[in-house]
Amino acid sequence: MIGYAGHWGWAQGLQHADGTLTTGGLLTAVVLMAVFVGVNFFGVRALAHTNSAATWWKIAVPLGAIFIIAVGNFHPGNFTSEGFAPFGAKGVLGAISSSGIIFALLGFEQAIQLAGESRNPKRDLPRATLGSVAIGAVIYILLQVVFIGALPHTSFAHGWAKLDFAGISGPWAGLATLVGLGWLGWVLYVDAIISPGGTGLIYTTATSRVSYGLAKNGYAPKAFAKTDARGVPWFGLVMSFVTGVVCFLPFPSWQELVGFITSASVLMYAGAPLAYGVFADRLPHHERPYRLPFGKVISPLSFVVANLIIYWAGWDTLWRLGFAILLGYVLLGSYAWYAVRKNLPDAPRLDFKAAQWLPGYLLGLGAISWLGGFGGRGYIALWWDILVVAAFSLGVYYWAKATASKTEAIERSIEEVVVTDAPAH
Repeated sequence: MIGYAGHWGWAQGLQHADGTLTTGGLLTAVVLMAVFVGVNFFGVRALAHTNSAATWWKIAVPLGAIFIIAVGNFHPGNFTSEGFAPFGAKGVLGAISSSGIIFALLGFEQAIQLAGESRNPKRDLPRATLGSVAIGAVIYILLQVVFIGALPHTSFAHGWAKLDFAGISGPWAGLATLVGLGWLGWVLYVDAIISPGGTGLIYTTATSRVSYGLAKNGYAPKAFAKTDARGVPWFGLVMSFVTGVVCFLPFPSWQELVGFITSASVLMYAGAPLAYGVFADRLPHHERPYRLPFGKVISPLSFVVANLIIYWAGWDTLWRLGFAILLGYVLLGSYAWYAVRKNLPDAPRLDFKAAQWLPGYLLGLGAISWLGGFGGRGYIALWWDILVVAAFSLGVYYWAKATASKTEAIERSIEEVVVTDAPAH
């Protein structure tokens, strides 16, 4: 939000030339975080209305821009005149993780995290999960195709690395200005502030719900499960605000933060195919509202893809992620140790044998990143590194399945999960 607000004169002092925040920018970011938290305190109904309005805006503006710019400004020759993939395969793969491509398709995450507050999760979850990815992918592909086709050839006469926007920040707003649609550029600058605001709002919501669920099931202090009269987990919201503000220090720009968020999110999703594989083996007849076609093939492949996305984020991002994981284990592990020692009724049951693969997985992925060509030492050449990550991932996948908890332990864990009703307001 702050980055694109820099187009307006009143916000130009909020960022340095390298995109990092100035002192004024940090204070503005803190205020915006407080606004996100404040809206969440009004409850899930007010949040739903606010988020719905932001979502419709985020869909309408890009679709409108696609149609308006494509009409009369589309040049098919742009797709062949400068060659395909001008930055090569490494540029394409690196962009998946670090330029926001995967980040732009992660909207399904919040639907899952807020599933407990859905009136009909069996109907709503598949729609939200599959629909958000499909709609997002279609819009973003159209944006890329129209952007390339609508560029005047003079703007990339010196190659794609030196696109000439005449000092205009923001590719689409710059394109709109170049083709004589200055008013559309103005709308796009406004959209570039509003759209990330909607994302920040729903991420704040999801963070507090994750900590709420952890507390309900004994993995975090009970304070995170405290709710107000509207059913809002207020302590979790406050802590998400504090955590968000702290993250401005090591990640003072959007570009640095997005690679980290993408890798952290995908690392979390990497556990899903592992869980699926274990459940399919240990609980083949357990009730499942949705059965994944070809799940036993898709599951290991998706684990490989998840690890490739993490690897492509680069070593500079992954060492920070490793530090964050270590800190998380210290915090959650300390509470788990305390709960077990005090014999609390909801103390988590720790199965170290079933988790024996985890240290090897995290350290191995970090070592491959350090040795690879995406910010690492470059000892493993491109394409060979993909093969190494794929082989490593499959080894970890089947190792984790072989050492997973027994059927009886999994069933007992399922029975102990605390399922709460949606907030009353």
